[in-house]
Amino acid sequence: MIGLEDRQTMVRHIDTAHAAGARLRPACEVAGITVRTLQRWKAEDGLHVGDRRPLAERPTPAHALTEEERARVLAVANEPRFADQPPARIVPTLADEGVYIASESSFQRVLRAHGQTRHRGRTRAPQRSRTPTTHVATAPGQVWCWDMTYLPTQVQGRWFYLYLIQDLYSRKIVGWEIHDADDAEHAVSLLKRTALAEGIHAMTDKPVLHGDNGSTLKATTVLAMLHWLGVKPSYSRPRVSDDNAFVESLFKTAKYRPEFPARGFATLDDARLWGRDFVRWYNFEHRHSGIRYVTPAQRHALEDRAILAARHQTYLQARERNPARWSRGTRDWTPIGAVTLNPERDAVVHDHVHAEDIGRLVA
Repeated sequence: MIGLEDRQTMVRHIDTAHAAGARLRPACEVAGITVRTLQRWKAEDGLHVGDRRPLAERPTPAHALTEEERARVLAVANEPRFADQPPARIVPTLADEGVYIASESSFQRVLRAHGQTRHRGRTRAPQRSRTPTTHVATAPGQVWCWDMTYLPTQVQGRWFYLYLIQDLYSRKIVGWEIHDADDAEHAVSLLKRTALAEGIHAMTDKPVLHGDNGSTLKATTVLAMLHWLGVKPSYSRPRVSDDNAFVESLFKTAKYRPEFPARGFATLDDARLWGRDFVRWYNFEHRHSGIRYVTPAQRHALEDRAILAARHQTYLQARERNPARWSRGTRDWTPIGAVTLNPERDAVVHDHVHAEDIGRLVA
């Protein structure tokens, strides 16, 4: 619908164009209306009161429910046997008893008019799940992700358990352990060793540790250790499998390596030897696609910028030697900046990075 002021302005422009010699139909088409609409506006006082359709009084249809019938619909819907039933179940039940009062849609309209259509009975209204917490890492040691995964053995139904902590910014595995049982004490041991190895006792701002809602990672002993270390815990949303995507991706990389035994590990020592070799390869040899194909150890040591700058120079020199082979610019070797876990909006990341830049300038 076109507002009253817009109507008046539109008609004024059309009249001005028509008086200057323009044909009425093309002028109306340019304005987005028909000649018949313009005539109706002028003839029916449409340029003074605007569009009256929302306020129009429409006659009651001849076949509408009477007040007695509406009262009966409401009374039947509120009978004890129907008090928690929707119209879709009330109407067929009445039909089985040889009774017809009104259609399902009529029941629905009457109940809606009396505010009785929202969750009849004890059912709860749908609850909106909370938005995932956005964590932004602009340097190593700010956000850690951890999880536990099952490692198969050669005995069906028996598993070993890999506990792993990954730095979000660098993707480096900063802590790991493999055990033959899933126990919160193993998670506590891993936390202590990783905190010591990464020197978080000397950090002014302790890292955030993000994990899933597993009982092991939320055990009281684990929470007590996190509190003692000054590490803030963060958890995925219930029944949401991709809130901890970086660690899940790492686990897939691990289990699809050629060295991973297809038939499972024979002993716990075999599993730990495999874990040692995998972590060494992943941290120091694996050129990670998410960080411009530098190794996690290089990015963790903040060496990635120099490495990527050298690559860029290599590509520039190659283009100078043979410019005909380069129809566009060289490959993008710009270092990856901030890394986000569960980003809600780009504005969240921008505000976080901007705040950090201001903090550096003030310091």
